[in-house]
Amino acid sequence: MNEAGSLAELQSRYGTRHRWLLLVTVMIGSMAAIISSTIMNVGIPDMSVQFGIGQERAQWVSSSFMVAMTVSMLTTPWLLVRFGYRRTFMGCMVLLMTAGIAGGISSDYNLVLVARVAEGLAAGVVQPIPAIIILRAFDTAEQGRANSFFGMGVVLAPAIGPSIGGLLVDWMGWRSLFFMVVPFCLGSLWMALRYVPTTAPGGVSANHGNPSLDVGGLALATVGTLCLLNGLVTLHGGQAGLATGLIAMALACLIGFVAWQRHQAAQGGLPLMNLALFKHRTFAMGTLVAFTYGIALFGSTYLIPVYLQLGLGLSPSHVGTLMLPAGLVLAVTIAVVGRYSSTHPTHILVSVGLTLLSLSFALMCIVNLQTALWVLVALAILGRIGLGFVLPSLNIGAMRSLDKQMIPQGASTINFLRMLGGAAGVSLCGILLEWRLSAHGDTLTNAITSPARLAAFDEVFLMLAATCSLALLAAWRIREAPHSTHA
Repeated sequence: MNEAGSLAELQSRYGTRHRWLLLVTVMIGSMAAIISSTIMNVGIPDMSVQFGIGQERAQWVSSSFMVAMTVSMLTTPWLLVRFGYRRTFMGCMVLLMTAGIAGGISSDYNLVLVARVAEGLAAGVVQPIPAIIILRAFDTAEQGRANSFFGMGVVLAPAIGPSIGGLLVDWMGWRSLFFMVVPFCLGSLWMALRYVPTTAPGGVSANHGNPSLDVGGLALATVGTLCLLNGLVTLHGGQAGLATGLIAMALACLIGFVAWQRHQAAQGGLPLMNLALFKHRTFAMGTLVAFTYGIALFGSTYLIPVYLQLGLGLSPSHVGTLMLPAGLVLAVTIAVVGRYSSTHPTHILVSVGLTLLSLSFALMCIVNLQTALWVLVALAILGRIGLGFVLPSLNIGAMRSLDKQMIPQGASTINFLRMLGGAAGVSLCGILLEWRLSAHGDTLTNAITSPARLAAFDEVFLMLAATCSLALLAAWRIREAPHSTHA
């Protein structure tokens, strides 16, 4: 008799439908995580006014989330081994929902940041799980269809989210944005009790002797990430000595982390990051693309709403409406490209996407205060088509050559490096924007925008375009590994 909640028991109860029901469950949870990641950007200007804080401090609403999400991704393989898929996933949904409610009722900015950190911790653990399920629960022939279905569903949330978020900010203020995750978390929890197995989707046992968490590696990764980001911010503040010290500390943490991971592997432990992954060229190049592309993706996610509101003077609801068509096009693009991600070369799909994304950033320089709104919509659509080529292709393509047992570590690692790039990207965009605004003699606290302010934004967009172009160099070196089945 099969153990209750095991993969075998759920498969006997639901048959071949189970893997799709499982995918829908984690898709809804991923929607909650992604909404919590992106929707708060619409409320940053409103929040900075209410708490009387500058743009540089306000960006920590995004940055603190990103740091927490980045670091917690590395714990996903250990949590899955230690607690199993169901308890890990449901624990994250409970934490995400609780933090959303707490952030929505907080009256102090520091408490808002604590809530954002808690949301980031939960969202980070959830992020690698869908890729693990697609590669383990579906055979190669079905991975493209599963990838397409999951990608389209997940993208609909951030596509519609900013539009709804913009309206909510105008009607009820930024607090309402925190509560948007609650219905998604409740729905995902209800489904997880029924469809998420206690064993892994590929049938591998979820418990292997309860290994201890690599606390040393986690501490080095956390300290290194915080030192890097704070070093960037301090550098902009004119404290060159302190900034140099922090960035040097980040480099020392990186060297220490690599040495510690090698020691853990040599001792037969479970390292936070399996460095043997990087022996696979496809995976190594994929992680390099993920890091560089993360800078551009998350930097622009922070920058564009600020640009449209404080650069072009549009209302939050107007911003959401402008971004809606691009979001819907992104969902369709992912649905189409996702189907071909398992049959077409990854390096081609990713390179096309990065080229379009880079072009969309570069063309932002043609925008001025007299530009028609349809031009902004067209540029947003161009960028989202580029994202639609990269998002469903990169992770699956980079990990397909990995052994089945290495897939959780691979998913955790590539997502970690993408988010590390993203966290740095948000800080870099904020720092570069403040620097260029100062150089052009303007500041975001001025009530009226100006061509000088737009020139500062243009220079940040050009930096993002150059970053995507750099990612192309690594993307072209990704080659599809021979297809294998990860059932």
